[in-house]
Amino acid sequence: MKEPMWTIELLEPDLDMSEKVPLLSKPSKVKHKRCLVIHGGAGIFDKSRSTPEQREIYKSALRVALIAGHSVLVAGGSSVDAAVAAVASMEDCPLFNCAKGAVFNVAGKNELEASIMVSRPPSSLSHIPQARRGFSATLLRQAKNPSRLVQGLYERPDLVPHAFLSDATAEVELGKAKLGLELVDPSYFYTEQRWREHRRGLGLPEEPLPFPPDLSSPEVPREPIDLMPTGTVGAVALDDEGCIAVVTSTGGRTNKLVGRIGDTPSMGSGFWAEEWDKPRKGLSRFFSCLLGYSRNKRHAVGVSGTGDGDYFIRQATCATLGSRVKLLGESLQKASDNVVQHLEEDGGVGGVIALDSKGTIVFALNCSGMFRGLIRDDGRPLTAIFKEDVLS
Repeated sequence: MKEPMWTIELLEPDLDMSEKVPLLSKPSKVKHKRCLVIHGGAGIFDKSRSTPEQREIYKSALRVALIAGHSVLVAGGSSVDAAVAAVASMEDCPLFNCAKGAVFNVAGKNELEASIMVSRPPSSLSHIPQARRGFSATLLRQAKNPSRLVQGLYERPDLVPHAFLSDATAEVELGKAKLGLELVDPSYFYTEQRWREHRRGLGLPEEPLPFPPDLSSPEVPREPIDLMPTGTVGAVALDDEGCIAVVTSTGGRTNKLVGRIGDTPSMGSGFWAEEWDKPRKGLSRFFSCLLGYSRNKRHAVGVSGTGDGDYFIRQATCATLGSRVKLLGESLQKASDNVVQHLEEDGGVGGVIALDSKGTIVFALNCSGMFRGLIRDDGRPLTAIFKEDVLS
């Protein structure tokens, strides 16, 4: 049976709303720990059709996700747990194209995908081999929180020696039977606005609806800001140990073919995390040798993409971003701008969020909007929606 709609509770953040951070400003060189960056999807956003009240509903949901992840980091939790907490919050919200708010495929069904990747396994997961850095799942139809499913399967190499699973093996035989994770009836993922988009996109009548409106729940905007979604939700977190974790989750693209697999579970395409030795240079190298300390610095990056996933797959967008930083020495901002530009040159719409081990946070997009936000040690959640917006 269909469950009640998600309850929208607008947050009143304790913020000085006059303080704003430019969206595409140069990233700070100050080292930050315990930071989190999220996105809730990118694509064709029509600001002229939105209202301040509608925009605040979305921004409040982003703040809820940021605070959920940040509270894990503040309590000393790992970047893995923090990123999952942020994404699970968005999965439970019908505003975003994942889990509860997922779009429908051409057959009117929801097929979900999710992934997780770390720059290196955190010390709390010492049983995990260093080479096991990620796990993905696709064609999910019952997992209430796909992000929790991929986390659970990633953390159990004894159960799953693989890097990618699908369908009932992932969610029923392992997720529920072995890990005790919650499965729901497929009707749980139904939302009226996504159903209407699905039918409208196929040129079919929008009514009658498969389920009656739930009048007891607060109203979700009838027309979402993101039109005919193709995006995902994602979170990249950095913890006190310097570990970066990336978690993504999606319903795919509206009216995708049955069985289509996108970039969200495709490692290197829609998500990436890695860590490497960064050779010391100049005086730093001289004094290191003088003092007998020759160990190179470690550097890590984490990336989550959102948009038209087929283009991300063809260009291996997120792994390419990491390689541009690692091999070409580009800044995180320059590498992000470059991969997004290359998507646009091929006709791909979307954006990326990126985070490195210095606490540098970057947003880059080639479209009209991306739900996004960040939170640092001060606990101040900053969010934005449209490309020209500043984080506030």
